[in-house]
Amino acid sequence: MAENGDVVPAGWEPGKGSLVSISKQYTFDRYGVTRDFLDRVADLSEADGYHPNISFGTTYVNITIDARDGEAIGEADRAFALEVDRLAGEVTS
Repeated sequence: MAENGDVVPAGWEPGKGSLVSISKQYTFDRYGVTRDFLDRVADLSEADGYHPNISFGTTYVNITIDARDGEAIGEADRAFALEVDRLAGEVTS
């Protein structure tokens, strides 16, 4: 099995006790930026066919990615997480 560092992208936290999920919180300065990020994640989800668990408030978004195979975070899950990170960088820059 891969080490956590091989599976979990930087800044993402593995689920408690396993690698069945990873999560990350993003914070923003104002709601408009938060909303832009949410819209971009929605577009990514539609294009990818995968919909993560999302909770949010005025200036934060929590995203949890569950393993698509139900057993362990895989390459598609990791790629999705990295794309979410890229989107967050676009809205804050």
